[in-house]
Amino acid sequence: MSRLVGRTALVTGSSRGIGRAIAVRLAREGALVAVHYSANEAAAQETVARIEKDGGHGFTVRAELGVPGDVHELFLGLEQGLKERTGSTTLDILVNNAGAASSAGTAPEDVTPEEFDRFFAVNAKAPFFILQRALPQIPEGGRVINISSGLTRVSNPEQAAYAMTKGAIEQLTLHLARQLAPRDITINSVAPGITDNGSAVFDIPEAVEQMAQLSAFKRVGQAGDVADVVTFLATDEARWITGAFIDATGGTLLG
Repeated sequence: MSRLVGRTALVTGSSRGIGRAIAVRLAREGALVAVHYSANEAAAQETVARIEKDGGHGFTVRAELGVPGDVHELFLGLEQGLKERTGSTTLDILVNNAGAASSAGTAPEDVTPEEFDRFFAVNAKAPFFILQRALPQIPEGGRVINISSGLTRVSNPEQAAYAMTKGAIEQLTLHLARQLAPRDITINSVAPGITDNGSAVFDIPEAVEQMAQLSAFKRVGQAGDVADVVTFLATDEARWITGAFIDATGGTLLG
């Protein structure tokens, strides 16, 4: 398991849940991983500890996304961490995973302008400008993976505002794929379904059973299920896939 040896990666929002699983999995394949977090430093350090326990290498980077100066703060820490460990600021793999969401959802008539703006600032604007800032540092053969959601393909009115932001990131994927292809950089969207991210609802057996029925496999997804898909897209084996929407919902979208 050394398909990413010598490569560097940034995984936003990797202090917990799917982001943590992605960071650990990329590091297990040999990548040096920058573990981004917004507020919970202890959780980010735990991600690094898990990486190191598996024999991998990682470091934490803090930046609150969705606020003025967020990308600048993120890259100050990222570039410093990369240079200290590799001697350069090259970034081979970018995973835009961090997101703002309302776990219970909000009825469309109750969404406030502030909540709407927050969703778009974190879920759409931040990934766009993170990628813009990263592009000069991503070498030929680099990888960009944007985490979307199965909610862009099924109707759930209480998640409308959130789903709109994920639709936006899928458009980013589609339109930049052609621009980045001459540099052999691939960019793809991965859409998880209902996935156990450590939230309290997954401690309720009845709720988990109900959610499991939505998957063709009759179980809720695990963070590792999504992390494996992302890791594949980061490898050379996925060099012929770009601009794609990858359904990682466990068959939830089959109808």
